[in-house]
Amino acid sequence: MLSLNLAAVRSVTAVGAHPDDIEIAAGGFLLSLAAANPGVRVHYVLLSGVPERQAEARAAAAAFLPGASLSFGLHDLPDGRLPAHWGEVKQALHEEAATLEPDLVLAPSTRDAHQDHRLVAELMPTVFRDQLVLQYEIPKWDGDLGQPNLYFALSDEVARQKVRLLHDSFPSQKSRDWWDDEVFLGLARLRGMECRARYAEAFTCVKARLGMGV
Repeated sequence: MLSLNLAAVRSVTAVGAHPDDIEIAAGGFLLSLAAANPGVRVHYVLLSGVPERQAEARAAAAAFLPGASLSFGLHDLPDGRLPAHWGEVKQALHEEAATLEPDLVLAPSTRDAHQDHRLVAELMPTVFRDQLVLQYEIPKWDGDLGQPNLYFALSDEVARQKVRLLHDSFPSQKSRDWWDDEVFLGLARLRGMECRARYAEAFTCVKARLGMGV
């Protein structure tokens, strides 16, 4: 299988509808990116979040991306109601896209059953036209996990570090019945099996361009 050279990724824009979306979906990728490319620039964009949750997000970004150059675009649109604020979401994403010209964008999937996630995903192609966009997945009761076409293998150490940091970074979520090691590691183990690794995170890439570096 072909592998992504993390050392070549100099900048990333990570977009989430809510605090913790990015880390649940791609926390192992972020940990690996920071280890492979110290000083990588990462711009965090969250469309909703009360002050307590935004503080968690800032702390999580620092924990998952030690040594990275971090910037934040944190917005407080109402959780669960983003489709009713389509224009504001669209404007916010365009403003954040102007902050950085990233090599890579992490964003929700268009197949996500949560209305907030799906709206953000649907707007990405018109906001980030020239970047490689990887759509991540988030486990939830809707049962919307599909068939990804791109995998990022995780070592045992990174997979377990991801779970530890999720617990440490988002204490406000610990009461949720799905917030536990078995959910996080179980999905990672399943995705790992699908790509002949122990653990993995999975993404969907709708469009990519192959070239000779021109």
